[in-house]
Amino acid sequence: MKWFDICSLDEINPLGARIVAGPKGDIAVFRTADDQVFALDDRCPHKGGPLSQGIVFGKQVACPLHNWQINLDSGEAVAPDVGCAHRHEARIENGRVLLSLIDATECA
Repeated sequence: MKWFDICSLDEINPLGARIVAGPKGDIAVFRTADDQVFALDDRCPHKGGPLSQGIVFGKQVACPLHNWQINLDSGEAVAPDVGCAHRHEARIENGRVLLSLIDATECA
């Protein structure tokens, strides 16, 4: 798996996101309050809202359009909503955020 150095962890606000251009569209890289990072396609599965502009809480993000809640670790919508934002592998190494752009992880 090839990893791309995206930015310093400090360049993403806690409970915030940063947009990265991916080969198939924008990817939102999220930072949780406890400094974990997750990456999802920047499109809500409901109506394509920009997840990067949503509110991050715990390990979820709320879409700014219709408040659908999406799990950051799986990309799955929280019930009763159904759908999935494709997930990308992300990690922190030496204070840097790394992202794999090879393939998005399909939802279950």
